[in-house]
Amino acid sequence: MREVSVSEITKNIREMCIEANHFLSPDMKQVFDEAVSREESPLGKQILNQLEENLRIAGEDMIPICQDTGMAVVFLKAGQEVHFTGGSLTEAVNEGVRQGYTEGFLRKSVVQDPIERVNTGDNTPAILHYEIVEGDSVEITVAPKGFGSENMSRVFMLKPADGIEGVKEAILTAVRDAGPNACPPMVVGVGIGGTFEKCALMAKHALTRDLSEEAPVPYVRELEKEMLERINGLGIGPGGLGGRITAFAVNIETYPTHIAGLPVAVNICCHVNRHAHRVI
Repeated sequence: MREVSVSEITKNIREMCIEANHFLSPDMKQVFDEAVSREESPLGKQILNQLEENLRIAGEDMIPICQDTGMAVVFLKAGQEVHFTGGSLTEAVNEGVRQGYTEGFLRKSVVQDPIERVNTGDNTPAILHYEIVEGDSVEITVAPKGFGSENMSRVFMLKPADGIEGVKEAILTAVRDAGPNACPPMVVGVGIGGTFEKCALMAKHALTRDLSEEAPVPYVRELEKEMLERINGLGIGPGGLGGRITAFAVNIETYPTHIAGLPVAVNICCHVNRHAHRVI
């Protein structure tokens, strides 16, 4: 049994909130650079160059890469051989978010109640997803999610008879409806299967997958490639002002489902697709 103090979790969450809001992850930097060379529209290329300049300034001057510093989404995989000491793990995660957003001078965007709308003042609570796995390590992913793109996300409860073509149309419908509102070029996370809530969780988690990694399932790999090509054929383009590069990537996760269902969720993220990943 390995002991991990929850203070270590707080420290890492704090640092990751600041890191994700100031620096593009390496996989996103790579696809961004590739997109600039592939964009055919002069206006689209100009917008991409402006976005890259914004990212450079943000990193050099420690300014957030977007004014919407998001709601902190945390995926935490805890090894079953780990014993957390020193207090509540959930409170430790929220304390890390509190410190990161307060000490990092990041915008506080969370309200305590969805109707009364009183700001919590420190961007807590986080959206926290736990998973117990084998081993004695703790894997943390912090993904601040802005709501320009979050608001454009969709869940489709398809019938099994809709099949793969229904899934494709659902993805395209979500992206078409999002248009410029999701701050393209976007990353499109898709969850297929499970239940209403499971497909949404997979779509969110899919956004954190390293874009250099391929899906392990052959038909999913082909579907990702096809959907990326079709999305980039929509003509929405950078900033929604036309062009070839509407999306950087389409990441898809699947899960077993009921014989009577075909749930599909599409979670769209903007051109920065913020995420930081650490293993303790």
